[in-house]
Amino acid sequence: MVTMSAETIAAAITENRRVVLVAILLLTAGLGAGATAIEEDTAMDEFRTESDERETLEYIDEHFATRGGETTTAQVVVEADGDSGNVLERESLVSVLEFQRALHDDDRVSRTLVDDDPIVSVPSAIATTAIHEDRARELESRAAELNATEAKLAGALERLEADPDAAIEAEFEAVDERTPVELTDDHADTFETAAKRLRRAETESERETAYRQGTRGVLGDEYDALAADRAALDDGLEPSLTAQIDHVESMSDDELAATIERVLGADEGRDELFALMPTAYEPGEPTASGTIVAVVQDTEGEYVAVDSAPASIVTGQQAIAEIGEAELEGSASVFGNGMTADEIESAAPDSLAVVGPLAFAFVLVVLSIAYRDPIDVVVGLVGIVLVLVWTFGTMGWLGIDFALVFVPVPVLLIALSIDYAIHLLMRYREERTDGTLDADAGMAAGLVGVGVALVTVTLTTAVGFLSNVVGPIGPLREFGIVCAIGIVAALAVFGLFVPAVTVSIDDFLETRGIDRRRSALGTGDRLRPVLVVGKRIANRAPLALLVVAVVLSAGGAYGGTQVDTSFDTAAFLPDEPEWTHELPDSVAPRTYTAAPTIETLNEEFVRQDRRAQILVAGDITDSETLQRVDTAGREAATSDTVARLPNDAPAIRSPVTAMESVAATNESFNETFHDADTDGDGVPNSRLAPLYDEFFAADSATAETVIHRTDEGEYEALRLIVTAAGDASNGAVTTETRAAATAVDGDGVTATVTGQGTVLNYQTERAIVETIVTSLLATLAVVGCLLVVVSRRTAGSATLGLVTLIPVLLTLCWVLGTMWLLEIPFNYITGMIASLTIGLGIDYSVHVSERYHRELERGGTIGDALERTVTGTGGALLGSAATTAGGFGILGFAFLPSLQYFGLIAAISIGYALVASVIILPTLLVYWTRFAAPDRGPSGPERASQPPATSTAEDD
Repeated sequence: MVTMSAETIAAAITENRRVVLVAILLLTAGLGAGATAIEEDTAMDEFRTESDERETLEYIDEHFATRGGETTTAQVVVEADGDSGNVLERESLVSVLEFQRALHDDDRVSRTLVDDDPIVSVPSAIATTAIHEDRARELESRAAELNATEAKLAGALERLEADPDAAIEAEFEAVDERTPVELTDDHADTFETAAKRLRRAETESERETAYRQGTRGVLGDEYDALAADRAALDDGLEPSLTAQIDHVESMSDDELAATIERVLGADEGRDELFALMPTAYEPGEPTASGTIVAVVQDTEGEYVAVDSAPASIVTGQQAIAEIGEAELEGSASVFGNGMTADEIESAAPDSLAVVGPLAFAFVLVVLSIAYRDPIDVVVGLVGIVLVLVWTFGTMGWLGIDFALVFVPVPVLLIALSIDYAIHLLMRYREERTDGTLDADAGMAAGLVGVGVALVTVTLTTAVGFLSNVVGPIGPLREFGIVCAIGIVAALAVFGLFVPAVTVSIDDFLETRGIDRRRSALGTGDRLRPVLVVGKRIANRAPLALLVVAVVLSAGGAYGGTQVDTSFDTAAFLPDEPEWTHELPDSVAPRTYTAAPTIETLNEEFVRQDRRAQILVAGDITDSETLQRVDTAGREAATSDTVARLPNDAPAIRSPVTAMESVAATNESFNETFHDADTDGDGVPNSRLAPLYDEFFAADSATAETVIHRTDEGEYEALRLIVTAAGDASNGAVTTETRAAATAVDGDGVTATVTGQGTVLNYQTERAIVETIVTSLLATLAVVGCLLVVVSRRTAGSATLGLVTLIPVLLTLCWVLGTMWLLEIPFNYITGMIASLTIGLGIDYSVHVSERYHRELERGGTIGDALERTVTGTGGALLGSAATTAGGFGILGFAFLPSLQYFGLIAAISIGYALVASVIILPTLLVYWTRFAAPDRGPSGPERASQPPATSTAEDD
């Protein structure tokens, strides 16, 4: 087997540069064509893992569909102006009702609304209650009038029966004159017929029939109309919004205040209305700082989540916001899946419009400072473009969609590309400094000098990111694959294309008398004092340095165990920093409202989108089932993780509470409900199937939210809904709800806890942690083995690979500790920081240790080897780190908090990696040389015998 040496490969690249260039360009064209197939996918649902809880939620979504169809709710937060503002004053109530009417009139909104009760608000409840109460009083008055008229008609019949000569018409007219009921000729005809029948009556039965006809029969139509109006009132038919507006405007201040007290009183108020009021609201008071208008939209079966919604929902919610701004008094903001999905989708291009030019400008400036040559800068930029084309082209060919998790990938690849370019070019310049080598020979020597390090870096970094494939989250697996592809592409482009182009250009110019030799970064006098700090410490205080490093790392490792792993929706909603207001219109972002709105909901209201649910399946008609479900609800209510309504009631909805709400307004069902409660504890415990039947008959829309009835009429499942407190962690909500569910589970029924914004988010958090830990262990194991093998083959010492890994471990500990101190949580974007830290940390460490080993092999002393390493390779690392950290730091200008966090911690990580490589690693390399380096002949012991604490003028 023939093994090609590094010198042979390097020479082949420079001597066959035209072939290399053609091959690279053809490959670019082929791979680049795949980029057109990439589609954008901002949905976070892919980050959720398959589980029983997810299947349970899908079952609930399918069988407990609210109001007959899959729905989504937009919460319109209405806040009064100023501290003294009041959303319950007449003008504000009317504005909300006019807003609701405008929503119905706008086609963009109305076509998305569900059929039954699409808009729920406190002002509408107040107006409806006032109208119903007035209507009830009116019906009572009509009933009293009819009863009085009936009695008068009966008296007239008695007089006619007693006096055969009395005039029938005169008696009827006398009644007509004394009753407010409008009596007509038809009424008179019926009365006359009854009076004549009465006079002819011979039996008691005939008399009773005549009396019935002359009283109730005369007023039959009026009694029927009264019964119909009563039935309509009992059914709770909602008056038109115009009628509601007119009624509120006509009420006196005292009447309005009294109605508010009845609707929102501590004893009489309904929980579903308190859920729309601020948690600080005092029940029954006629003043409130804000309220929520809930707008329920039909999704027509399409998938809806915080980051995904059909166009009709997005358009509808945007229209709701537009109408709210025009119609409502005070301020109004909309929070709904349509708004959040649209804002998340807009955040990436908006961020790119700002971050892209900044990143390009920064990279251009830093490369110009590092290279000090416009030609080299242009070649480097072309190389970066090729790496991105190869990476995203391959993504397209593999059918991988561009998700939010891939936003940092271009920055990462630009960072690695610059790193490769700087190391290659600086080594090339070093080799040509004395003028003895031409461009071909200088590039070949440079490739030999950094080739092993670049290949090692590529292998270890790619493995670091590929370790994500062992995790349970699909997009993170794809992220690891794409990063590995990009890293290999960077090696190919900057190990083949850039050397070939650079040599071709330099040869062309030098044959025409233009000197292309340049000094390498760090070899001059300006940066040397900074770069030799690591060497000086290695000579003067190596043990002290290592002790400090270990102590800091231990603290960082502890902090890493405390890093928050919450999966918070707000972290993925774009914000709008103040500085964006100064941007020109061409790059200024849109106005983002979801993040501040969700903050308001968390602080002042009960969020309706953070719910845990208990699905109870099995024999739900068993007499004990509802009592066990009620027990579970009561146990859940004792937890601090449950939101509390303004009336201090827990925000929990169960079959029992739903039945109670219907029973409060339906006399027939109220009787059935209490008949089923044989022990008087308020919870039905007998004949549950008939009770469920009556529940559906009385109010099917409410029943369908808590009970699943099959098409065959069988009762299959119940659900209990627990709304989580705004400050409760997903883990605590999940744990407490599962504990409550144990009261139901068993004896013929099963209880499963689930929830989109709580339980499933908690599972995602755990999956992220599992991915981080698993990939971290896999990376360290594989990378460690690779470094050991490569070091054994290139340096003759496996221990050098382990020494090279130590700074990476230190950096990782420091980064995790910093995340804890800065309160930066792990999510599916910041969770990638471990892979990034290892990838870039290995990069820097390998370059330093490889250079040091090669300088030792040249026969110099430890001091000489360190001097050349920290000034030559250290200078390249400084330039690379400055560019990379700056590039990632610019992500701090992105509009997504998660990207801001990632950019900040990535920049810090790069700084730590640089410090560990050029400050800590030199000391470790000195100790390795003294105690573990292989014997390299006569010069080996001499080098190894030099103590690290020796300080000479040369060292300084």
